[in-house]
Amino acid sequence: MNLFAQVSHQALALVCRKADQRFSSQRQKLEQVQRKKLAKILKQLHLPKTPQRIKNYESFAAQLPLTRYSDWKPQIEQMRQGSQGLSRSKLVRYQPTSGSSESIKFIPYYQDFLDELDAAIGPWLSSMYRLHPKLKQGSHYWSISWLPESQRHLLTDANLNDDSVLLDWGKRILSQYTQAVPSDVAFAGNADDALFATLCYLVADAHLSMLSVWSPTFALQLLDNMPLWGADIVQVLRTGSWGQRQNSLAQVKVPKSRRRAQILERLLTKPLMDWQALWPNLCLVSCWDTAGAKAWAQQLQTRLPFSGFEGKGLWATEGVVTIPYDGYYPLAYQSHFYEFENLTTGKIVPSWALKRGDEVSPILTTGSGLMRYCMDDHLVVSDFYGSLPCFTFKGRRFGVDLVGEKLDPSAAMHTLQSAAQTVQHCKPVSLLAIDTEGQAKPYYLAVFEGTQQNQPCAAFVDNHLKQNFHYELARNLGQLAPAQAICVDDGWHYYKQLAMQSGMIEGNIKPEPLKKIHISALKNTSIPAEL
Repeated sequence: MNLFAQVSHQALALVCRKADQRFSSQRQKLEQVQRKKLAKILKQLHLPKTPQRIKNYESFAAQLPLTRYSDWKPQIEQMRQGSQGLSRSKLVRYQPTSGSSESIKFIPYYQDFLDELDAAIGPWLSSMYRLHPKLKQGSHYWSISWLPESQRHLLTDANLNDDSVLLDWGKRILSQYTQAVPSDVAFAGNADDALFATLCYLVADAHLSMLSVWSPTFALQLLDNMPLWGADIVQVLRTGSWGQRQNSLAQVKVPKSRRRAQILERLLTKPLMDWQALWPNLCLVSCWDTAGAKAWAQQLQTRLPFSGFEGKGLWATEGVVTIPYDGYYPLAYQSHFYEFENLTTGKIVPSWALKRGDEVSPILTTGSGLMRYCMDDHLVVSDFYGSLPCFTFKGRRFGVDLVGEKLDPSAAMHTLQSAAQTVQHCKPVSLLAIDTEGQAKPYYLAVFEGTQQNQPCAAFVDNHLKQNFHYELARNLGQLAPAQAICVDDGWHYYKQLAMQSGMIEGNIKPEPLKKIHISALKNTSIPAEL
């Protein structure tokens, strides 16, 4: 490892120390910190007219409604055309995502908001260095996802899918010397070439110490492609040329290392890849490990048992809720202002009113200008770190998220209705998200009522779902298998049988346009359990 990288790690740990100390020292002062945070955010935002002046949390909660993206969309679209923004802070960019009722959303990233994210990143990085000191001795891979061609014309930032852009400029400069893979791989001509280039850089790096991705299926995809592309990777590292992929990877510098090419070539002759021999310094793998990602995370840990493992906190394009910190997953209370909907009582409460065992959904007010913004995640208060509530992620409230695709019921219904209109005498029933529990790639199954002769085309369903930004990305990256379609004689009976096999009581079953089904529920049906 070069001297610049070693110095950068030391400097990065040093610049994170202040945020880390503040996070730890004020952990008993949750209410005080949060009330100050709300006052600071509101000073910068262009507030709507209210009957009375908003002077504290109580008047804020009494006068402003809960919101979702649809409430902000018209104003954001006007902002993109040059109208007044949501905040007085400097607008840095618009970050794309998808989710509730929108195939693509644009979240304004103001400098104040980036500073809020940085207030969470500092303690998180400090905790990682503290728990895994060998991280300072190697390079890191922070997830860089390929950007679909269909979305590039909408976007202007050159580093949209690079996790390192969440760092402030100082940390970003320092982190450049520690990164294993350049962000340019996001602009490969296709997803396979982006994965190929990523693997080339990872293999070329003898000092890789951290692998940080969001979905564990993405990391598994990288590992699975090693034997398939191994010979080509050896050739790239030997020659310093992309070869047949030159056009697709024209923007990406070619890694070259004859020594690493020889090591990979030798490892490829063995029946099983010896990952520890390839990356002897790998000491941390970080990815989602709860809800639908749990089985895949366990599989990834099994593949890389010599490395430490850490689950991700709850991050979204709209903000951060929790971070991994010294073995806990506490609220990122130094970042945004947080409220929670109690899913049992329906009451909206501030963070300092939470109790262990509460099942809640977070509501964020942030420097992006989004106020009282409902995240629609289902969390359980599982512990406390000082006065800070710690959470376990249980899943999405209204949508499905197998590998990060973030589909919601309205998107599912739109796809089902559109597909049904392509044939005669066909009625949409439900879009089933098939959780394969790590046995195969997860996929979506569109169920219709009708005859097999009038069954909608599965490719139509798949292509229509690709109108959703993150579904298209998951498909292009190979994290989801292609969507399937099936027609049955009695749609409601069929759906009800599936729900009962999933453990639901018959009297409690209601038809839903989008439903997650475990693969075990398919064993007594004609739905294909394996593709």
